[in-house]
Amino acid sequence: MTEWLAGCYTAPSLGEALSQRNRLKAGDTMYVPTGHAVTAHSVSFYAQDSEQSGLLARAQEIEHLEKELRAQALISEETRTALVKAEAAYADASQPLVSARREASEAKQSAHELQVDMLRLTQQAEQARARTAQIEADVAEVQTALDDLQERAVAAEARFEELDMQLADSQELHAQLDEKVIEAERKLAESREQLRTLERRAQEATFSQRSMQARQGELQRTLETAEQQTKALLEECERAVAEQGRLNDAAAQGGLQDALALKMEREQAVATARSAYEDLTNKLRASDDRRVQIERALDPMRARITEFQLKEQAASLGSAQYEQQLAEAGADFAAVAQSILEGNVKLHGLQSEIDRLHREIAALGAVNLAALEELQLAKERKTFLDAQMADLTEAMSTLENAIKKIDNETRELLSGTFNTVNEHFGRMFPELFGGGQAKLIITGDEILDSGVQVMAQPPGKKNQTIHLLSGGEKALTAIALVFAIFQLNPAPFCLLDEVDAPLDDANTERYAKLVASMSKGTQFLFISHNKIAMEMAQQLIGVTMQEQGVSRIVAVDMESALSMAHA
Repeated sequence: MTEWLAGCYTAPSLGEALSQRNRLKAGDTMYVPTGHAVTAHSVSFYAQDSEQSGLLARAQEIEHLEKELRAQALISEETRTALVKAEAAYADASQPLVSARREASEAKQSAHELQVDMLRLTQQAEQARARTAQIEADVAEVQTALDDLQERAVAAEARFEELDMQLADSQELHAQLDEKVIEAERKLAESREQLRTLERRAQEATFSQRSMQARQGELQRTLETAEQQTKALLEECERAVAEQGRLNDAAAQGGLQDALALKMEREQAVATARSAYEDLTNKLRASDDRRVQIERALDPMRARITEFQLKEQAASLGSAQYEQQLAEAGADFAAVAQSILEGNVKLHGLQSEIDRLHREIAALGAVNLAALEELQLAKERKTFLDAQMADLTEAMSTLENAIKKIDNETRELLSGTFNTVNEHFGRMFPELFGGGQAKLIITGDEILDSGVQVMAQPPGKKNQTIHLLSGGEKALTAIALVFAIFQLNPAPFCLLDEVDAPLDDANTERYAKLVASMSKGTQFLFISHNKIAMEMAQQLIGVTMQEQGVSRIVAVDMESALSMAHA
């Protein structure tokens, strides 16, 4: 191995080997794991042989090709045999080829016409689908705009309710403040009334006190006079007693008589003084009553004087305020006085005008300092609501226009469809009944909201309603209507399930002829137990049950059966 591998080296990759090739000597080789060999002056790339390059693989391929060759030879032999049979069959079939070619040309022409109709209907369907898609897109846009407007309307309604609640709170607070002001004014009026009452009572008390003081002075003077008189009488009594002691009985009797006479005179003088005192007292009482009446009569005058004084003060204050306002406004007092003189302005007229303006100002209520801000907010809200209203109006107009457009197009399409179905129904009904007439009638002025009434009159009948027809006639009428609708947009195939069950033989024959005529463009699959209906079928498929619970399908090709019968 050492001799064999002399001058052989390894490297992990081709790039590493190329970078180290300058170390190699003549005859040395460096190998990499992928099989490439690098010498000092060359590079040998290794390529793995394919699986087919071996001798066994080539032998297997040769054997396989020989088998295919034999198979192709057999297939070629069979093809030659089939070609001979086909040439014989072609010779047999060349006779009816002319009629088949003629039928094929007619079928091609019919197919071409059907293709043209189908292309036209397809174009109409594409236009209808495009129009429907456009309408749906418009409706979606309108619905989106309407949803957006509804959301904005809901937000605006919420904002309006919030502002309305704030306004209600403000009004309630304002009403409470008004009530408090009214209550304070009422209390102030009551206090003023109480003050006037107290002042009046104080004046009456002062007058009463003065009268009582005067009367007390008079009574004091009368009492002093009485005391002086009593003192004088006591002194007289003492002198009389002293004289009685000095005098004897006779003298005493004479002195007593004199004293009694004097006493009577004095008592008479006292009585006279008392009556004069009572007269004076009565006069004084009458004077007091008169004074009280005069004081009471003077109360309204005092009240008017007080009122006039208050008005004078108010007028003075008002004049000072007006003068200040005129001074602030820079008015010319001389020019104002001259205009008053020239205009012959009267004080009473100005006062009535001032009173009227005061009444209007009072009717306006308290001054709302936030009125300007509320007015600005109300204007902004009105602008916002007007914009929303305009958007809603525009959206409603767009939606109404779209609805009208859809209604018009739907009305046109429905009217065209109705006329086409009515034409097919009027043509197929006589074919099925062998005569008569039938039509569809719209039971209303608006085609989108009205119904459809079927008028069918078989030959020989003048019925006014379809309910007078027999069961078979009703079935034939329904078949004619269904086929008329089917002719509007024919399908590639049609399935009929025992449609001929209520029909008699004559009606079944006409029904079979109509189906046979329509089968040129549509393949009909029908379920029937009627022999007449089965005769028009090109292929029969029956279901039988020879064993209990086991169904079998039996198929019969009518053309093959006829050819076998003729053979």
